[in-house]
Amino acid sequence: MTLWIVLGVIALLIASLVLYVIVVYNGFISMKNNIDKAWSNIDVLLKQRFDELPKLIKVCEGYMQHEQRTLEAVIKARSQVTTAGSEGQKIQAQNMLTDALRSLFMVVERYPELKADKVFRSLSARITELEDQIADRREFFNDAVNIYNIRLAQFPDLVVARLFNFARRTLWQIDPAHRADVQVSFQAPSA
Repeated sequence: MTLWIVLGVIALLIASLVLYVIVVYNGFISMKNNIDKAWSNIDVLLKQRFDELPKLIKVCEGYMQHEQRTLEAVIKARSQVTTAGSEGQKIQAQNMLTDALRSLFMVVERYPELKADKVFRSLSARITELEDQIADRREFFNDAVNIYNIRLAQFPDLVVARLFNFARRTLWQIDPAHRADVQVSFQAPSA
């Protein structure tokens, strides 16, 4: 009789362990898919921005004959986005494209007739709107990655994570140059 009780307890412990592993495994799969979904949502917006850039460049080319380097930087960054392979390379390429766009919009400030152009204003407003949406999606992506990475490191879930080779994911990080202080100077106009 006691042998059956011991065997029953052992069977219950094994069943509980198997059930625990299944629940944890399914949780990791769910979180991993949420991260992939968040990345896909970012990718949709990045594609929209990517498709809008040739139109913006075309409008700017007519006005900015002397700013060829800036336009070339945007074109080069756009091309690097298409060749990026890994998630990390894509993040780096997108950060480079964001930098190039910032430079372009700073240069545009020197061309009042370009800023007044209706098509340019429409395109730049669309790209600004996309940039805002991308920033929101990056935040959601980083939240999903953070939750996943924390769970990967927590005991006892880390045992299941290692057993099934779940790997840490990389947060979307900005280029360190964006963390530098912006130098602002106020100069009195010359009389």
